[in-house]
Amino acid sequence: MRMLNLALQGGGSHGAFTWGVLDALLQDERLGVEGISGTSAGALNAVALASGWATAQAQGQDPREGAREKLAAVWHRVSGLGSLGTLQQQFMRMLWGGLPPEMSPATMMGNAWRGMVSPYQSNPLDINPLRDLLEQEIDFRAIANHAELKVFVTATHVTSGKAVVFTGRQLDARAVLASACLPTLFQAVEIDGQQYWDGGYSANPALSPLVRGCRTSDVLLVQINPVSRAHAPRTSAEILDRVNELSFNASLLTQMRAIDFVNRLLAEGALSHAGCKSVYMHRVAGGAALEAFPSSSRGSADGAMINRLFEAGRDAAHAWLAVHFEAIGRHGTVDIRRDYLDDTLLELPHPASAAPRSVGRGFRPWLARLLRQSTH
Repeated sequence: MRMLNLALQGGGSHGAFTWGVLDALLQDERLGVEGISGTSAGALNAVALASGWATAQAQGQDPREGAREKLAAVWHRVSGLGSLGTLQQQFMRMLWGGLPPEMSPATMMGNAWRGMVSPYQSNPLDINPLRDLLEQEIDFRAIANHAELKVFVTATHVTSGKAVVFTGRQLDARAVLASACLPTLFQAVEIDGQQYWDGGYSANPALSPLVRGCRTSDVLLVQINPVSRAHAPRTSAEILDRVNELSFNASLLTQMRAIDFVNRLLAEGALSHAGCKSVYMHRVAGGAALEAFPSSSRGSADGAMINRLFEAGRDAAHAWLAVHFEAIGRHGTVDIRRDYLDDTLLELPHPASAAPRSVGRGFRPWLARLLRQSTH
């Protein structure tokens, strides 16, 4: 069996694409999963998969089918929220960043700059449709008791700006709510006296828990936020969408560059394998399938759109497996330098006689600072 770690980006209702990817992967019995790291909608997908898997296995049922069924149940509930009354639909559109009509991007941006609106004013009851869904659908105790599958959910600590990774018995509904808490729409989520916002600001998703906390070297990134665009934005809505994409991809770029740097050091013998391992990065991206939907649709609960994204995710996963399955466990399939590196990267020196261990000692503190995630 080929083992994978899964890294799931956030992106609101576009996370239905990730649901499709996961559904296809779960059907392939050649694959196993050791760890899952998710942020925002990626966190919802992560805990849904883990909850269904753990619960089914505890009951002597097929864990793969249990995970698929739970993912489907969660997303059917998300799409069902679109059939609620007017007030509920407005708050559904706010879920993971969608905006009701009276809160257009231009209006929200102007009001935000003038300090006129905050979620403590616009949403004083702190209504969040995700709360009930999590409490009713996800068995967090089963996830914590399942030792074989590791789940990591990331939120941003408001006052320090650090990424905080919730796992094990610290992972509950509040952690997932925190991971999906956009500060312009929802009040900060308080956990043990600390305030948290959307994890996308600090790690979307966090890769270091998969690198440090799992034995498996292969990491499959399900990317639903594009790194590049063919054309520069012109309208206020397009500009705001692109600003959000850049903000929520910044941490991913940093982490990918660090992984590439370590892989290069290992390949050139400048770093000891005793303290570090090569990471084989893979990616299933939404690409044209997601570009067909505007960013504003991330808050939509339209069932037809969610189903289209689900099917697109399944197709993308099948296409990736057809081309790259044999690479799992052998090498990465992502060109990190081409897709994620920039022109500021310095070429590595090539000393005539390098002592791998001494270079490793000097490098590890820097790497630790770059990849460190505070674990709550």
